[in-house]
Amino acid sequence: MIHAMSTTHRRAPGATQRSAAEVNEEIRALWLRAGGTLSGEQRRDYQRLVLEWAAAAPRPDTHADSTQAA
Repeated sequence: MIHAMSTTHRRAPGATQRSAAEVNEEIRALWLRAGGTLSGEQRRDYQRLVLEWAAAAPRPDTHADSTQAA
């Protein structure tokens, strides 16, 4: 029996998260393929990628300077 395969870029459960740089590369490639104007489907892909990038981007340590006055 043949099963349909998804063509989306979903990670298997337990797979490691991509780095922000890897996701950024995919975002850039999407814009290049689109020629600067995103279709509805491409816009959804872009939104998903931006959320993935934000989750992967390094965050500053917010506790390091919490004792200093502003």
